[in-house]
Amino acid sequence: MEIVNFRQMKDGTKEEYHFLEKLEDEFQKELPGRIMRELAELEEGLTGYRVNRLEHSLISATMAEADGADIDWIVAALVHDIGDGLAPKNHDTIASAIVAPYVREECTWVLKTHGIFQMVYYAQHFDDDPYARDKYKDHPLYQKAIDFCEFWDQSAFDPDYEYKPLEYWRPMVEEVFSRKAWDPAVLQSGVEMPLKAAA
Repeated sequence: MEIVNFRQMKDGTKEEYHFLEKLEDEFQKELPGRIMRELAELEEGLTGYRVNRLEHSLISATMAEADGADIDWIVAALVHDIGDGLAPKNHDTIASAIVAPYVREECTWVLKTHGIFQMVYYAQHFDDDPYARDKYKDHPLYQKAIDFCEFWDQSAFDPDYEYKPLEYWRPMVEEVFSRKAWDPAVLQSGVEMPLKAAA
């Protein structure tokens, strides 16, 4: 079989769905390469900053690694703006959806909310509420999101910062995005790891 016969999903046979599942499994194996290509595309994204979006992402990941963060946090820092090209107004949601099956739940939540948490740095210039994040003040990861934005997001716009190139991160991207999706041992619900290694 090279292609299914059905024209509506409800008409698909068991054989056809198993055939498609095999193709999807092969496609899934290529996910790390697609993530790397999407990151490379950030070089052509939004302008006006002293660094482009790719450089910003590489600086963020380099800072996370320098702080002794684990692989989940480093990859989260690397891909936190991966949705900027297609969804600049909700890029945080895009990034969190991409990582959700493959990293700890805490990383996903921080990525999903980093857009509102970073408003503290600029919202006042638009007569908006810089503390809109406070709607999450009772959330156990509230401080973690503040720290993520402070340590690795808002501080990652320095063109003089010596960051690791994109290819340096390929092994980590391959490791994370080759994990079994939605594995409870990976998601570690309720587990928190420090952003920075103990001094």
